[in-house]
Amino acid sequence: MAGKVKWVTDIEKSVLINNFEKRGWIQVAENEDWNFYWMSVQTIRNVFSVEAGYRLSDDQIVNHFPNHYELTRKDLMVKNIKRYRKELEKERKFVPVTFMLPADYNLFVEEFRKNPSNSKTSSFVSQSSKEAYVISLYINNPLLIGGKKFDLRLYVLVSTYRPLRCYMYKLGFCRFCTVKYTPSTSELDNMFVHLTNVAIQKHGDDYNHIHGGKWTVSNLRLYLESTRGKEVTNKLFDEIHWIIVQSLKAVAPVMNNDKHCFECYGYDIIIDDKLKPWLIEVNASPSLTSSTANDRILKYNLINDTLNIAVPNGEIPDCKWNKSPPKEVLGNYEVLYDEEMAQSDGTDRDLRSRPGQSTGVKGSRARDSGKPVLTTWK
Repeated sequence: MAGKVKWVTDIEKSVLINNFEKRGWIQVAENEDWNFYWMSVQTIRNVFSVEAGYRLSDDQIVNHFPNHYELTRKDLMVKNIKRYRKELEKERKFVPVTFMLPADYNLFVEEFRKNPSNSKTSSFVSQSSKEAYVISLYINNPLLIGGKKFDLRLYVLVSTYRPLRCYMYKLGFCRFCTVKYTPSTSELDNMFVHLTNVAIQKHGDDYNHIHGGKWTVSNLRLYLESTRGKEVTNKLFDEIHWIIVQSLKAVAPVMNNDKHCFECYGYDIIIDDKLKPWLIEVNASPSLTSSTANDRILKYNLINDTLNIAVPNGEIPDCKWNKSPPKEVLGNYEVLYDEEMAQSDGTDRDLRSRPGQSTGVKGSRARDSGKPVLTTWK
């Protein structure tokens, strides 16, 4: 299709704008004709509101699904996952015990009385709306490295929910606290012990401005392979990928699968000292602010690879395309789950390969054979 892509954004981040300009795309105003709009969650709410009465044309795409909050608002995420696991009659938990107050007040009190020892364990409280609070059991036995708590930030791209097709970005990272962890109640208020957010940790006396308190996921994998063994490490990462796919499957039935939309989510995962991963939350607009030089390179490449999948060949979008790009354009993404491919195999299986291997081949389960690995997540 002839012509240059016309873009708009209300998020003024250089990693975005530099990617648009590199492609020779043309910046236009919001009230002009545009093809690509990278927008905030507030703007997407307005675009798809009934009052706005706005209809997107086939040559327009945006970076959020209309009701992304079914996954990215914690109370709704927990509700959808609970419903999904109940329908499958499986109670395999991967989200910490969570209550919505005041609706779940009696259940919360009952749980507290059932486990009085938890009175010595902190719970974190976050306000999800003007009328409700989300209370989750605090993971008080996190896996520590160097005595410090950390979490994982993983990027997942969804191009369509029905059929579900999602991609895992291989260059995720760990975010470390600057102060060594202690479960002592005397340190419950010390944010530098418990909260991994860079926005908080960068104000700590021990914050390192060169590496930003971050490790790549590949470094974490190497560390765990050397300290816990390769088999255990592979099992952990398989479990993390399983959690992500399950969370997406849980919201797929209620998600407005608008053909004009794609979304890059920021998954936050904590690993406990038994190497069990826990899903803490999913972010609809993961930060594009760069805290270090390496951080900027990572996020620039993240946007570049995302655009290569969402806007094939950098040409004016066509919402009628099947959203299944060739492997060559995936960059640092790899197919995590492809529902059509799984169903064509005769069962609802998740076909995933180790990094660098092709996806969707019925391969041996041998991990070191160099052949694609078939992982069945049920």
